[in-house]
Amino acid sequence: MAGDEETRVLLRGLLRLHHFRVDGEAEGATQAVELVRVHRPSLLVVDANLAEGSSGPLVGQARALVPGLRVILVAPASRPPNLPSDPGQRPDAVLLRPFRIRQFAEALVPSGGGELPVPH
Repeated sequence: MAGDEETRVLLRGLLRLHHFRVDGEAEGATQAVELVRVHRPSLLVVDANLAEGSSGPLVGQARALVPGLRVILVAPASRPPNLPSDPGQRPDAVLLRPFRIRQFAEALVPSGGGELPVPH
C-alpha cells in the first residue's frame, strides 16, 4: 500500500486492533505482488496512489496467487477511483479518505451478502 506515513500508521494500528497481522508494506504493485507471493495474506489493503503500477492489475495478480483474497482500496474522496470492469481486478470494498474507523472495520470482513458497496 502506498500513501503518506500518517495514513500507513493509522491503517497498521487499525488492522492490528482488529487482530490482523501486518506482514509488510509496498510502494508499488511489483513489490506488493512479491509480498503476497511470500506471505499469502487473507487481506490486502491498497492505496489508489501507487508509486508504480495500478490497483486493478495488482488486485488481479494478487488474487491469482491467493484465491479468495479480500482487497480494500483506499482512495482520496477528491479523486474516487475508476474501477476496472473485470470483476477479478475489482476490490471488495473502497474507502474514500477521510473515512470513519467504523467504515474501515466494516470493510475488513465480508457482509453476509458478499461484496460491500462501493461509494460513489
